[in-house]
Amino acid sequence: MSCWFTAPYADGSSWSAVIQRLQGAGLAVTAVQNPLTSLAHDVAHTRRVLALHRAPVIIAGHSFAGTVISQAGTDPRVAGLVYIAARAPMGRGLPALAARFPAPPANAGLVYAAGFDALTEHAFLNDFANGVDPARARVMYAVQGCVSEALFHEKTTAAAWRSEPSWDAVSRQDRTISPDLQRFLARRMHATTIEMDSSHLSMITHPYEVTQLILDAAQAVRS
Repeated sequence: MSCWFTAPYADGSSWSAVIQRLQGAGLAVTAVQNPLTSLAHDVAHTRRVLALHRAPVIIAGHSFAGTVISQAGTDPRVAGLVYIAARAPMGRGLPALAARFPAPPANAGLVYAAGFDALTEHAFLNDFANGVDPARARVMYAVQGCVSEALFHEKTTAAAWRSEPSWDAVSRQDRTISPDLQRFLARRMHATTIEMDSSHLSMITHPYEVTQLILDAAQAVRS
């Protein structure tokens, strides 16, 4: 059994506490570093990494990476999907879905250059990484990835959660993706769902709960 993680703005190291716990439980773990240039590029990169390993695989995605795993999760090696404060659109871009819910504060904190965007320091520390130790949050801000402006507007052509079992962790204090949007997506997927009193970066602030959800998914797939 293997686990895979993907996320924008915060890189793979944001999963370190969860990775250590999963490794301690005997699971092989890989954190995918996506290029963030297009959905197609992110999905292709995730599939290249998946091709290096045998089934079954649990694939987990945080934030926009929920869109990536929804598309890449159709790979036959994938046996289950775990969404962490994540998007999971189906055949449509995120804005069409998100417009049905109040805009989170982080949306106002984007800066743009040469077709890419990044979060301002204020938005990153207060809206993206709220709840994270401030010293660590400042380091994360310094290494955040730049994201293609087109990335969040691209449409998926597959929804792996329609055929594979799904698990979902909703962050109640999320200031980057509306918690109500997260709940809507979890219900639509018929996902096994937990809620945490967490900010967007729950894998950092609540690593035990996130780890346990992934272990539950792994156990269910084994069964």
